[in-house]
Amino acid sequence: MTGTRRSLLYGVLLLLMLWAAFPGRWAWNEHLLAKAEEEKKAALARKARALYEEKCRTVAGEKIYRTVLDVEGIVLLKVRPEAGGREWADLMWPGAAFALESRADEYITTFLGYEQSSREGVPVTPDRRGYINTNYVPENASNLPGYRYVDVIDEKDGKRYRYGGRWEEPWQYDKSYLRGYIRFSLAKSPAQDPSPRYGVTFEDHVVPEERALGIASSTVRVLDLKTGEVLGEMTRYAWGSTKPSGFNPTPWLTADRCPKTSADIAARTRQFADQVLIPIKDK
Repeated sequence: MTGTRRSLLYGVLLLLMLWAAFPGRWAWNEHLLAKAEEEKKAALARKARALYEEKCRTVAGEKIYRTVLDVEGIVLLKVRPEAGGREWADLMWPGAAFALESRADEYITTFLGYEQSSREGVPVTPDRRGYINTNYVPENASNLPGYRYVDVIDEKDGKRYRYGGRWEEPWQYDKSYLRGYIRFSLAKSPAQDPSPRYGVTFEDHVVPEERALGIASSTVRVLDLKTGEVLGEMTRYAWGSTKPSGFNPTPWLTADRCPKTSADIAARTRQFADQVLIPIKDK
């Protein structure tokens, strides 16, 4: 074999070896990149957990500075707006910390309904809260009343309206209903002066650095509107995934939350407010 032919053969063999090695090198590089990405995600998750736990330990919680007895009605300075899948998946959604709370008219209704024990025969206590129900259940151990009315300033016309609950027994005029069934409806009318002295509001926090880690927060405040005094405040944190996925398309609905309580998650604001502004008992 001449030198020229030998060189050509060696060249072909070298090319074949390089061709065989290239896919392996590419796969290894892909492996390294994937590993680096996983390590980055793990580090971000550790950072998020550490910050969330710190906020739960040092910031989140309930503070009651003064209580007021026998409150008939209050002003809701804000009402949680409607939300759906798009908001529940949005990393920057303002209402994320209270994603599971009732909204719009249902939010208003939570302040009017009865609180009833979640366990038969066991009364509601500060450490064992019940659930809010608009149907009066005579045999329930608690039946703690909500407020008799709630005033809300309409965002569209700027006027104050009064909402109240109306309970009726439809079986009395429609025999297709079962006897004893009590139905609730939300009644709205223009509010007369004077406006209630006490109010409830909330402030949703959108802190970009915290949201980048999947952490949201919000503060509820109970106010004496005459003096401007803050009677109580509750701050809540939520920590969820930073991106929706096929397994979890609405991360804020499954987020971890603190402080953890036994309260009705759909009526969390009501069940803080009624510890500060204690509703008057039924006559």
